[in-house]
Amino acid sequence: MKQYDIGLDLGTTSIIIATEEQGVVFHQPSIGAVDTRSNTVLAVGEEALRMVGRAPSYIDLIRPLRDGIIQDHRMTNELIVRFINEVCRSRLIKPRVAVCVPAGITGIEADAVVEAVMSAGARQVFLVDEPVAAALGAGLDIRKPMGCMVIDIGGGSTDIAVISMGGRVRAASLPVAGNAFDNCIAQYVQEKFNLAIGPLTAEALKKQVACCSISEFEGVMEVRGHSWETNLPARRLIYTRDLYEPVRELAARIVAAAHNVLESTPPELAADVSKTGILLTGGGSMLRGLAGYLAGELHVDVAIAPDPLNCVARGTAASLSLGKYLTAGFRDATPKVWHSRLQNGLTSFSG
Repeated sequence: MKQYDIGLDLGTTSIIIATEEQGVVFHQPSIGAVDTRSNTVLAVGEEALRMVGRAPSYIDLIRPLRDGIIQDHRMTNELIVRFINEVCRSRLIKPRVAVCVPAGITGIEADAVVEAVMSAGARQVFLVDEPVAAALGAGLDIRKPMGCMVIDIGGGSTDIAVISMGGRVRAASLPVAGNAFDNCIAQYVQEKFNLAIGPLTAEALKKQVACCSISEFEGVMEVRGHSWETNLPARRLIYTRDLYEPVRELAARIVAAAHNVLESTPPELAADVSKTGILLTGGGSMLRGLAGYLAGELHVDVAIAPDPLNCVARGTAASLSLGKYLTAGFRDATPKVWHSRLQNGLTSFSG
């Protein structure tokens, strides 16, 4: 492995670790369980996820990242330390870590990311924009003077960028992604059928039943929840047609953001995008019918990347060896606790 380099995708829903040589080597939900009586962390990752909706009142289930931004520093540190140590357990040399961040991250937010990764034992930290990492992970050669457009739909945010010659030319980020679809579906089922369902059930509905394109698919799923009419457990069949309204509402917001990015893109690059199309990455891109809906609204071909869930992590790992060819995809987010410097177009923080 080159100098013990790893790529870290700090997602709202999952934390994924990859290397350039091996691809994805670690994938766990970004959630932890805390016993409030003793203020101790009971479980993280899959073990904590199994407690959602089933834990007693004295156990808090914490998702410390929201829209790609750290909200709970203690739990974020706990997750990163445990997960990186799991991957780098037997190494004497501290790893270099590349971390993907949303395109619109602020300096203070970047400092928090760097601090968390350094506390996990990294000897050097690099920050890379999510759309740039997604393009690299999808196998695009973004170093050429040719425009390509990437829409990365993660768990907490959607990042949109037109990329050319190794950097972002136009970009946007919005807090509409996989989790927003889950929440909207749960709220809609409650309002329409007076049935309260949990987040895991809403996610299952999104994956198994929901579809953006009318008449493209018709599925059905029995869901169980709490009836607001009887205050008792209840179950109901939910069909694809029942979920068009909430799904299309959020998809339309992604379309509007992508439209704004295309509107502000220079003509030559816009012509490139018209020729090459738009690439979808991230777990949210697998929503049934979404690619076709975006293509119809934006009048541009839209394709889903191979293995879209892991594109960002793989691209983040690859960015360390390609740093000298990349430009605006890497930004200086200088934290006060470490001396920072620009090296080969990467933002570098050394401990």
